[in-house]
Amino acid sequence: MPFTIPDELIRPAGLTEQEVRIELAALLFHQERLTLAQASRLAGLSLLGFQRALRDRRIPIHYGEEELRQDLERVSGLDSR
Repeated sequence: MPFTIPDELIRPAGLTEQEVRIELAALLFHQERLTLAQASRLAGLSLLGFQRALRDRRIPIHYGEEELRQDLERVSGLDSR
């Protein structure tokens, strides 16, 4: 879903498009509405880069059952290759 924020709304905040994406991703991750992987993709960062962005914002990384299940599925997929 394309989403456009007019420059005149962002410019006064002094944020770039990338910074807005990171802030939105961090907020949605903090509210547990996105997983770490989903939020990193939204932010346009690697997992490690997004984890650093969370650290800078003092947002703890929660790792629940759903994230564990997804990671186990990924690992299982690697084993079958």
